[in-house]
Amino acid sequence: MTTTAATDAGNSGAHPRFAEALRELGLGHLVEQVRRFPDATRTATEAAAAVGCELSQICKSLIFAADGVPVLVLMDGSSRVDLELVRKELGADKVTRAKVDVVRETTGYAIGGVPPFGHRTRTRVLADRSLLEHDVVWAAAGTPYTVFPMAPEDLVAHADGTLVDVRERTP
Repeated sequence: MTTTAATDAGNSGAHPRFAEALRELGLGHLVEQVRRFPDATRTATEAAAAVGCELSQICKSLIFAADGVPVLVLMDGSSRVDLELVRKELGADKVTRAKVDVVRETTGYAIGGVPPFGHRTRTRVLADRSLLEHDVVWAAAGTPYTVFPMAPEDLVAHADGTLVDVRERTP
């Protein structure tokens, strides 16, 4: 990591790995747009309240295990992931929530602070189409206290995500 990235990350509150990922993707300008809050933004509800946006404008980065292989699902903050739809999308036999240690090992971040990209290892990414209903969404910037804004189309592209419909439908 460069000294500049470390300094900028410290000023913005973004996790240093995430700040470096932004720079590597040519998105260094986003480091200055990271917002740090004194209270945790671990949940979508906490993040929306801190930012002052709609719950659906929060992009949740959720790690699941599909037949034991980690997969990242990007979902709007007001919706839940339908594991059966994820299973069908991936052609997997079984999809479960990944254990805490698997999330940290795969992404390099703690649950509640997992950003949509800039992870330790490359994983398959599914992005629910519901994210595209907004001009801007807010996602974790690598810590449970930081978020950053981005156009959802750009976020999905930088995460190398596949657009899917995996949102749980209410009857």
